[in-house]
Amino acid sequence: MNSWPALDWTQWRETAIGLQLRCQIVGKVRLALTPWLNHSWHVPFYLSARGWTTSAIPCGERILQIDFDLTSDAVTFATSDGGMRSIPLAAGTIADFHADVVAAIEALGSASDFDGSPSEMPGYPPFADDHEQRPYDPDAARAFWRALIQVQRVFYRFRTGFLGKASPIHLFWGSFDLAVTRFSGRTAPKHPGGMPGLPDDVACEAYSHEEASVGFWPGSDAFPHAAFYAYAYPEPAGYAAAAVQPKQAAWNADMREFILPYTAVRAAPDPDAALLAFCQSTYDAAADLADWDRDALECPIGRPRVPRKV
Repeated sequence: MNSWPALDWTQWRETAIGLQLRCQIVGKVRLALTPWLNHSWHVPFYLSARGWTTSAIPCGERILQIDFDLTSDAVTFATSDGGMRSIPLAAGTIADFHADVVAAIEALGSASDFDGSPSEMPGYPPFADDHEQRPYDPDAARAFWRALIQVQRVFYRFRTGFLGKASPIHLFWGSFDLAVTRFSGRTAPKHPGGMPGLPDDVACEAYSHEEASVGFWPGSDAFPHAAFYAYAYPEPAGYAAAAVQPKQAAWNADMREFILPYTAVRAAPDPDAALLAFCQSTYDAAADLADWDRDALECPIGRPRVPRKV
């Protein structure tokens, strides 16, 4: 049995959009309650053994945690003083789900005045006004989660080979992608902004430092395929023409990113090795062309129970 599940955006599109909108509602709760952290690292989710989680959210003198439990098709709310609430992950309207989230956090004594509009999803109405009935396929949602688990395993190995500043491996609910980013340590030119559904101030802060990023998303209407991506900001001269691995990876001129189809990784004799090659080769191209101090920033891939030699 292939541990990398099949993903077909066209088959689970409606569930995917509904799931992303629900994630945005919960993400907006975390955004409203958490002090700003560099590169918006205070807003994403993190994978868990049952789905994904906000992790600890400041809630006055308490902690609030919200989990998407894909094994029991529920969203759970818990506070450090013992409060618990749960709402179903099921077919229905985004407006009803929004109302259920508001009721749950208010019952737990948390403020509910978070931003009520989708981010990076132009054309969708405010959550409270979205009364379209949306299906929910739990098996499709779980397949996406199982794919994220496989991707995170490889991303984590890749992350261990870097000593410099690097992001957590996190699931952004805006673009619905799992990503990890390395930084050279140098500041970057101010980002021009203009990203759909994202305030310019957020984009400028997110791209304030030179970086090389790799990630995975399940697909979208604009690009209806599950795929891995890699980009550098600022994009160094020659990056688009760089030779990267595996052979199925190619430069996408419209997105200004290298793209590797998920199907190519899933079908590879060694999916882990194929994805790790993509991570490493796209980073190599960015770091070499931008003249990163690689000797100071890199180390061998980590191994369990073996401290890094210094």
